[in-house]
Amino acid sequence: MSRPFVQTLVNEASHTFRPSGTFAYHYARGKLGLDTIFHEMLRRGLLPEGGRYLDLGCGQGSLFAWLLAARRLHDQGQWPQNWATPPVPRQLRGVELMQKDVDRAALAFGPQHPVVKVEQGDMNAVDFGQPDAIFILDALHYFSHEQQREVLTRIRQALPPGGVFLTRIGDASAGLTHHICNGVDRLVTYTRGHRLPRLYCRSLKDWVAELERLGFEVETEPMSGRKPFANVMLVCRVPH
Repeated sequence: MSRPFVQTLVNEASHTFRPSGTFAYHYARGKLGLDTIFHEMLRRGLLPEGGRYLDLGCGQGSLFAWLLAARRLHDQGQWPQNWATPPVPRQLRGVELMQKDVDRAALAFGPQHPVVKVEQGDMNAVDFGQPDAIFILDALHYFSHEQQREVLTRIRQALPPGGVFLTRIGDASAGLTHHICNGVDRLVTYTRGHRLPRLYCRSLKDWVAELERLGFEVETEPMSGRKPFANVMLVCRVPH
């Protein structure tokens, strides 16, 4: 991993949130700088080119700022040769339950952004439309197992052949590291103004079985970086 380049990309992406205030700016810097899933999705070229992306539980839209910054740097000739070419998204749509995060996104991207739209809503209720890629990062375990199954079924129905569902889950079979991960998750949730949630966790084996039952081809990769967590990235593709 090219750390100097990652820092350049973090600087470019987090600058998007200057209009949203100090918290939004520093939150983006921390999230994008330390969370390896953002780095890996670009380095490995996991996203379909020129597509419509839907981020469920998108927060203030940090992922969107990341993707747009990546393309700007690439177009300026600042891109590592060993990284995949970043995509040119046609539409970046986010759904977020917390209105404060939606407001921060509105200040960051502006009301008339040609690509980005972040709306307040519940992923259990909104229409997913017809995206080419769907993201849920660290949010599925907040919903009951029945709700998880319903959301995953709707995601599979919304994606076309070749579509990608990218998510990260905690492996409930991982023992101590999973308990540490849950503890940090609860703390972050509380400090962001949410009530402490009940968590509905599963083992990695159960997650993969559920997704394969729906017809996804699933690739797994540990995705905790240097943290003592049990996070796993799931890259779920709809067969052609």
